[in-house]
Amino acid sequence: MIMKTTDELGRNRLSTLMFSSASNEWATPQDLFDALHAEFRFTLDPCSTHENAKCKNHFTIEENGLAQDWGKNRVFMNPPYGRQIGVWMQKAHESCLSGALVVCLVPSRTDTIWWHSFAAQYEVRFIRGRIKFNGHKNCAPFPSAGVIMNPKNAVKNG
Repeated sequence: MIMKTTDELGRNRLSTLMFSSASNEWATPQDLFDALHAEFRFTLDPCSTHENAKCKNHFTIEENGLAQDWGKNRVFMNPPYGRQIGVWMQKAHESCLSGALVVCLVPSRTDTIWWHSFAAQYEVRFIRGRIKFNGHKNCAPFPSAGVIMNPKNAVKNG
């Protein structure tokens, strides 16, 4: 999304807030979560607020899901989409190697190191069209994908 703003002279200028890391929270649409939950039966949401948590068992930014043990949970992870996304994907991969099933809702950034290090070695489901995340007026300015990290087919070379 490109946001229009007005300068002091009343002219429209373009702001690229949504193309930067200035906004990294993208609350999952309930219908998308419900479809995935019907298949995977999630037990943990490690990247949430109390208000947008998708599972009873969840971690907020204060509880730092990166520092928590995800155990053998069935995890739904919609991580912050800023520069730290690679760290979240690494945590998801490591948790999968330890027995957790992790479904990651992420931007389809196939040109990044984190994508090739972690996402590409698992089942990837590209989402048709652009997601309209909760709390946003328009659809996301990027394509999205679901990365299914199943411990049954985890590869240790992440």
